[in-house]
Amino acid sequence: MGYKGRDVEVSLLKGEQCLVIACDSSGAIGSKVLDVVQVPEHITGRFTARVALLEVLAAGAEPKMLTVAISNEDDPTGEGILKGVREEIKSLDLAQLPLVISTEKNMITQQTGLGISVIGVADSSALRLATTQIGDFIYGLGLPKVGPDVADPEDPEIIRGEHIRNLLGQQGVHDIIPVGSQGIRGEAESLACSAKGKLILNFTCAIELNKSAGPATALIFSTAQKIQEDKFEVTLGLRPYFVGRIEKQ
Repeated sequence: MGYKGRDVEVSLLKGEQCLVIACDSSGAIGSKVLDVVQVPEHITGRFTARVALLEVLAAGAEPKMLTVAISNEDDPTGEGILKGVREEIKSLDLAQLPLVISTEKNMITQQTGLGISVIGVADSSALRLATTQIGDFIYGLGLPKVGPDVADPEDPEIIRGEHIRNLLGQQGVHDIIPVGSQGIRGEAESLACSAKGKLILNFTCAIELNKSAGPATALIFSTAQKIQEDKFEVTLGLRPYFVGRIEKQ
């Protein structure tokens, strides 16, 4: 049995245990001569790793292995990317997470290329997939940022793994979805569609709902009831904002 939704795939193993897999890629982002966005290699590695890691965590799974496919030479590009990957897994208290690594050893490259996959495990009862219902409220967390605006992994305006782990522990929270290039509105509309409903958007929201959130700098989550935003801010370290509500079509 398999599950395809969002940016993860879930396969049922023996018993109630599930395999949860997510991946992300990055191209032309680095410090090579033809890279479009010029950033240090460790930034490329860290942000690409965090996207796949956050997807697995948001699905309710615990990461068990990470693969790093680097389309460039071992040194300096490969080493720089791996430095960032290791920084990210350390920030999530996953420093012992096994890494499977491959680099380009035959060709000289002029652009940075990277692909990362994360494999996680969860009990089927713990999965946070397709739990949103008609009538749910949709909230956002973190600011959507992309391209040159994404340079600091410790930026206090963007989400991190700790925010997802804190959300998983909050009663009444259903789906948690890291936002990428679709933007907050696109992800919220997809969530409403999967719940067989329609999104009633909060047009007074001050956040740029259509802007790409690049390497998952923001997320959305659904709740059965309205939340106390100030209370969640104390718990999460970021203030949620109301995106909209899912109603019957």
